[in-house]
Order: sequence, then structure tokens, then C-alpha cells
Amino acid sequence: MGTDLKSIDPALLALMHGSFGKDGALQPFVKEIFLLECHVAGTSHQPVKEIEPGLSAGALLPFQREPTNKFDALAIRIHDEAGHVLGWVPREKNEVLARLMDAGKLLFGRLEAKSWVGGWLKLEIRVFLREF
Repeated sequence: MGTDLKSIDPALLALMHGSFGKDGALQPFVKEIFLLECHVAGTSHQPVKEIEPGLSAGALLPFQREPTNKFDALAIRIHDEAGHVLGWVPREKNEVLARLMDAGKLLFGRLEAKSWVGGWLKLEIRVFLREF
């Protein structure tokens, strides 16, 4: 085996992005299953004016279960890629999603659209389940 470096096709790297399991093994048949569309609730309670310029369509929005939330035991917090809290999955949409996450399923959002409505940042997202 030679010591020469080989260039890797960027398209091949794009196919592999996000397709590694928890143990680091390649997962070639990872699927993202679309579940639902919704807005992000609670953005008016977050410092989104500073965060908004960095948000673009298609951005990955990690979810985090928040079972100790004092307002909703099924709460799911939504972050941007840098880890800033944007808000939550709306209560009327979170029950099944929370149960899936509690069962160990990986759920996340992708930003579809953003717009300012007065002083409120309306974020429209699509929710996906990543199936390994």
C-alpha cells in the first residue's frame, strides 16, 4: 500500500455525511423520514434577533427532550446548529414526537422558511426521524 494521498470525490463525501452510527460504523442506508411541518413555538422568549441572520433554509435544527419543563413534560427544545435555543415544538404537535424520542429515536428539524411578523420571528420547520 502506497503512502500517496488520494482525493475523494466531494459528492461521495456528501452521501456519507451523517451516515455513521453511534459506534462510528458506516451506516450506508440511513434514511430521513419526514414526519410533519410546524412552526417553532416560543421564539419571542429567546434572543433570536442576534441569531436570525445566521439561519438559512435547510439548516439542521437539533432537538432535545426536556421532560423536566415546568410547563410541559413532553417539551422538545429546538436549537440552531451553534447550540442556541430557538424555541420548542408546539405543544399540539409534540406528544408523538416526544414518545419517539423517549424510545431512543433521533428526531430533528430542518428550517423551511423564516419571516418577521412584527417583533416575532416565525420559523417554519419540517420534522424528520433519522432511521438507521
